[in-house]
Amino acid sequence: MEPVMNTSSKNVEKQKFDSTWTIARKKFFKNKLAMTSLIFLVFMIAISFLAPYLLSMDDVTRINLAEINQEPSSDHWLGTDRNGRDVFARTLYGGRVSLTIGLLSMVFVTLIGSFFGSIAGYYGGWVDNLLMRFTDFVLTLPFYVFVIVLNAIMMGFGKVTGMWSLIIVFSLLGWGSVARIVRSKILAEKENEYILAATSIGCKPSKVIIKHLIPNVLTTIIVQATLLLAVYIVAEAGLSFIGVGVPPEIPSWGNMLMEARETDVLQNKLWIWVPPAVCITFTILSINFLGEGLKDALDPKAKK
Repeated sequence: MEPVMNTSSKNVEKQKFDSTWTIARKKFFKNKLAMTSLIFLVFMIAISFLAPYLLSMDDVTRINLAEINQEPSSDHWLGTDRNGRDVFARTLYGGRVSLTIGLLSMVFVTLIGSFFGSIAGYYGGWVDNLLMRFTDFVLTLPFYVFVIVLNAIMMGFGKVTGMWSLIIVFSLLGWGSVARIVRSKILAEKENEYILAATSIGCKPSKVIIKHLIPNVLTTIIVQATLLLAVYIVAEAGLSFIGVGVPPEIPSWGNMLMEARETDVLQNKLWIWVPPAVCITFTILSINFLGEGLKDALDPKAKK
């Protein structure tokens, strides 16, 4: 009878999983704001990562004293900065750096948080207490203070670039909230009958977690991941703006905004800082609207 029970449990679980995602997909496609946000976000990612194939690197890094602070024209669509570099080219290349930091940090933080949260939630007992106390310790650390300090230390070694240094630091310090959310979902989910049945027939804990528990809390993880993407894009921009994020020689949206600290640039040379500011604003808005759309689509209690 055990193989029959196992097969039946798997079929019920698969039907539930397929049905949930089918309904969620239909609800998401009906959300015009979320779909528009998704299209915009994909467009921003595409043109940013295709920048090396669309533009020359010389426009980004080469200093041209003869074209300093030029207004937008047919030669330079968004003008040039105080070093004569093309603002349009730097905006695209800067998006490549900022989005890479946001995307990779989000992926690593989600993976680390999901790992610790699922282990703590499934095993409980002293394992749960140990991991959650460590998680609480990480959450009590002043995030930006430790990011600045650790980023400076890692870059001081000279073996880690500014972009990867931020990604590593964000990943080490940002997983706590994901771990707590995943743990709470796992604690509720593991009491269901199909989990008890899988455990009773001798399924390994790793198999129960990966094949049974994680797919059923995946909706929560996805929504949380979209929010983290916005958080780390803003974090990079803020840290670079005050000069402690990505090194100034590497174009990023935050580094481009750093020039807006000068009063003359802020008031009279809008073309230098408005493009990256607009890109950050609309990218974050699209991510937030996308997250809300996913949350509504994946919520079984929301209206169809």
